[in-house]
Amino acid sequence: MKRLRVLVLMHEDLVPPQQTAGCDPKTAEWRTEYDVVTTLKKLGHDVQPLGVKSDLGVIHKAIAEWEPDIAFNLLEEFDGVSVYDQHVVSYLELLRVPYTGCNPRGLMLARDKAITKKMLSFHRIPYPEFIEVPQGRVVRRPKWLMFPLIVKSVSEEASLGISQASIVEDDDKLSERVAFIHSSIGSGALIERYIEGREFYVGVMGNSHLHVLPVWELIMDKLPDDARRIATERVKWSRTYQKKYGITSREAKNLPPGKTEEIQHLAKRVYRALGLNGYARIDMRMDAEGQLYVLEANPNPQIAHDEDFADSAEKANYHYQELLQEILNVGLRWRPAKAA
Repeated sequence: MKRLRVLVLMHEDLVPPQQTAGCDPKTAEWRTEYDVVTTLKKLGHDVQPLGVKSDLGVIHKAIAEWEPDIAFNLLEEFDGVSVYDQHVVSYLELLRVPYTGCNPRGLMLARDKAITKKMLSFHRIPYPEFIEVPQGRVVRRPKWLMFPLIVKSVSEEASLGISQASIVEDDDKLSERVAFIHSSIGSGALIERYIEGREFYVGVMGNSHLHVLPVWELIMDKLPDDARRIATERVKWSRTYQKKYGITSREAKNLPPGKTEEIQHLAKRVYRALGLNGYARIDMRMDAEGQLYVLEANPNPQIAHDEDFADSAEKANYHYQELLQEILNVGLRWRPAKAA
């Protein structure tokens, strides 16, 4: 294996300390960054973490002075704006520096959940019926969009703004929740039919040749009886809440014959429809009749050790070091000109 110079791009507030005495990397905000940097070093690569906030000049300077073989992209925003992450990747392409993760066009298409669903519609991929309400607009629910509905940000990730109140049963609550998304999240609102059922996450890696990981399921069986089984902010990020209600994720069990293969095939179709590359996680739900619905695609998902993506990769015999090395290999093989 060739030793590489790897420039790891991350938010400047998430650069892990060189000495971790007195803190637990497993619970730190910079856990992903720590896991990636330390593992790449264990693989024998020459690694330089680079904190980025609102200045592209620091990236240009590091590339000019250090001449990395590849940039490992862990940025999820730029200048505090989540949709700007695609522009940083575009900048890397202009500098002709290989990078890990998704290309700019795929990031743009997947970031906007309404555009994603329009693309899925063109490719005849099943998704929940929806409408979008841009900021400054009031809700006019069409009669064909029936309750219960779930209201989300059209562009934010990581379940930002999602709580039990996100599921609404009447027009008054619908208008109230849309106003909350507009004012508190600062984005347009996506209103879609709520699908009661099991929630699956499917990891995909590759450019033209794809490797689909085992189907993973979010387990929420111990939530209170009156709580909807949805991935709220607390479900995803509160360790206390997860421990209290036994929230976990694991390989999907007891699926009908052929359903695993159907789910994995559907994940590949979504990946290709949106022009994704590198690695991504496709989220979907299955109702009581076994009908699958794609919720969204997440390029460059969380890859901390023991997160869903890494756990499913481990099940496919990609141990964490092997997973990160494969992500590097896929990034080195990607050629932007082939995206056209």
